[in-house]
Parts: sequence; C-alpha cells; structure tokens
Amino acid sequence: MIGSGVLKGMAVTARNFVGSYFEKDRLITVQYPEERNPLPENYRNFPFLIYDGNDAEAGLRCVACKICEKECPPQCIYITKSEDKKPDYMGKPQFYPAVFDIDISVCMSCQICVEVCPFEAIKMDKVFELSRRERFDALLMRKNELTKSNSYYHEIHPMEAAEVDAKLAEAAEAAAKKKAAAAAASTTSSAPPTPATPSATSRSSTS
Repeated sequence: MIGSGVLKGMAVTARNFVGSYFEKDRLITVQYPEERNPLPENYRNFPFLIYDGNDAEAGLRCVACKICEKECPPQCIYITKSEDKKPDYMGKPQFYPAVFDIDISVCMSCQICVEVCPFEAIKMDKVFELSRRERFDALLMRKNELTKSNSYYHEIHPMEAAEVDAKLAEAAEAAAKKKAAAAAASTTSSAPPTPATPSATSRSSTS
C-alpha cells in the first residue's frame, strides 16, 4: 500500500507524543528547583579539596605541591605553600596550602588537576549552582569553600571514592612494611658482632 510507511511513522510519533504526557519516566519538563533530575555518577563540574577525619585543616590531603596549578590549562588555580608544617590526621608533619583559590569564571572543568594530583587530594564536584551577584572577587572560591570531607566524596562518587580509598590503603600498607623492614635492617646492622668461637680442629692443632 502506498504511504503505509508514512502512516506507521505517524503512529509511532502519535504514541510517543501521547506517552510523553502520561508516562512519568518520559516527562520532559521538570519543575526545577522543586524537582531535579538525578545526575549521573560521572558528572563533573568544578574541583574541590578532600580532607580525611573530622578536622578540615589537619585532614587536608593537599600538601601544596603545586602540580595542579602548573598543569591547569586556563591557569585558574592559585596556591601559596605554607612555610611551616602541621601534623596531618595521621600525625605526620606535612606542608599545607596557606592559600588555595580557584577562579570558577575561568575553570573549564577539564579534570586535568584531578588526573595529575599524586595525593588524590582534588576531585570533581557535582554542584553546578554557583552563580554570583558580583563578577569579580565573588567568583574566586577560597580554600574554606573548596574543602569537603571524604564522606561527601563517597556520597557523590561512591564507586570512584571506594577505589581511591583502596588505593590509598594499599599505598599506606606498603609504606608501613617498607618502614618496618628498614627499621629491622638498621637494628641488625647496629648490633655488636658476635665473637667467633674457635673450632675443635683449631684447638687440637694448637695443642
């Protein structure tokens, strides 16, 4: 029949059109901000800093190595390294960023800062409602705004956060084993040598 393909296509279009009004999962319009579409886990927007434990200052993973600042394509990260060291959440003295700012008007969410960080200290957030009433200083996010807990990271990226925690735990275990082996070797080398006992053959030959 001539035009049967057109009729079938129109039927599919009509079915989709009617369904878009009555099927909940196919409704296109969302009453934002009262209703929000769930964001996929891999969604990323702007970076944030992670801290472990309950103290944001002591638990901050960032040691101000400035690799992310150097590798950032639009150069929107500004870091000032501390002159002193503070104990981290494990009690190890570490340098820390006295200043860590990100200009969100320049950041292009490329995630290069995340990929180059050797300490898993910076990750991508899902927050996208970052509009400001002012154009200049308000668009510069300070360290206190960027710092968020590891539990928050687990909430927004559960699979990725679990992999990172496993990797950090493995690295910490390897470092502890290496330290224990070095301490054991140092103890062995510092022990006084045991005097040699003359053998039976040497005593008989002497007599």
